[in-house]
Amino acid sequence: MIRAARDRIRHQTGFRELTDKIQAAGLLERRYGFYWSMMAGAVAAFVAIGIGMVLLGDSWYQLILAGILGVVLSQLGFLGHEAAHRQMFRSPHWNEWVARVLSTLMVGLSYGWWMNKHNRHHANPNKQGTDPDVNNKFVALTPVSASLRKGLTERLGRVQGFFFLPLLLLEGMSLHVASVQYLFRRGTVKRRPVEIAFMVTRIVGWPVFLFIFFPPGLAAAFLGVQLAVFGFLLGAAFAPNHIAMPIVPPDSQVDFVRRQVVMSRNISGGALVRFFMGGLENQVEHHLFPMMARPNLKRAQQIVREHCQQHGIPYTETTLRQSYATILRYLNQVGLTKRGSTFACPLVQFYRV
Repeated sequence: MIRAARDRIRHQTGFRELTDKIQAAGLLERRYGFYWSMMAGAVAAFVAIGIGMVLLGDSWYQLILAGILGVVLSQLGFLGHEAAHRQMFRSPHWNEWVARVLSTLMVGLSYGWWMNKHNRHHANPNKQGTDPDVNNKFVALTPVSASLRKGLTERLGRVQGFFFLPLLLLEGMSLHVASVQYLFRRGTVKRRPVEIAFMVTRIVGWPVFLFIFFPPGLAAAFLGVQLAVFGFLLGAAFAPNHIAMPIVPPDSQVDFVRRQVVMSRNISGGALVRFFMGGLENQVEHHLFPMMARPNLKRAQQIVREHCQQHGIPYTETTLRQSYATILRYLNQVGLTKRGSTFACPLVQFYRV
């Protein structure tokens, strides 16, 4: 117990030193120009898509615009995520309402549902029984979860890695359904009437508009393509962050820095990867400093990496292709074994109490 207490003090001191370096580099400052430019760009994209829809009329070329709209909505999803983390503005009120408008009214994801789920994830990433992302309904992320599946789901689970990517095409619909279920559940939901009004406008109003504007077949195809592209891009950006990284047992306690770094994975790549990942490519830095603006995450990486090297903390960065090869192999491994443990994490055993 004395050793554990001494280690906790040392690790807390280490994080304060890291935070001081980050602050000294000005990396916790707001980046108003970046976020206003991104939101202005999204508005311009919506206007351009609207004009394109009018000009094309009853044409199957509309499906190209549907795909582009899916890309724009995924970018708005990233911006809503950043506003929810208070990265955009100093005012919590401004961040909350921008996140609510972007996420709920524009994208169709309940802000309240996202905050409830995502805050629990950030507090304990990859921790069984605490991180809601570990208890995935569609794929088994742990042998224990795989062992509980029966019948068809058990048989499909043996090869879940092979259908993981196609499954992401349904992620958009899944997010909409989860949001609606959250808003109509019993219990307290902050600003429930506002969120319901936003969700009804988005989830009901948008399809109604499409079916008025287009013939039924084209309207359904447009909506399907837009949902598939949006869900795939959003799901594909979040998946590499933690899947196939160490799973923390429920009874383990790990210091803050290791809890955020060891369970997270960074993705390397150029401008195209950064665009489609929406800042999530620097997942380690995001988990350590969730209020850090997206443009500053890359600049913080070298400081964080050096800190981890000095303190012997495993720091993971790989390419997008390598991350998915690892993820798909891991998912099939979990589905086939149905028992045993996930990737071993010596640090978890060291800090187990």
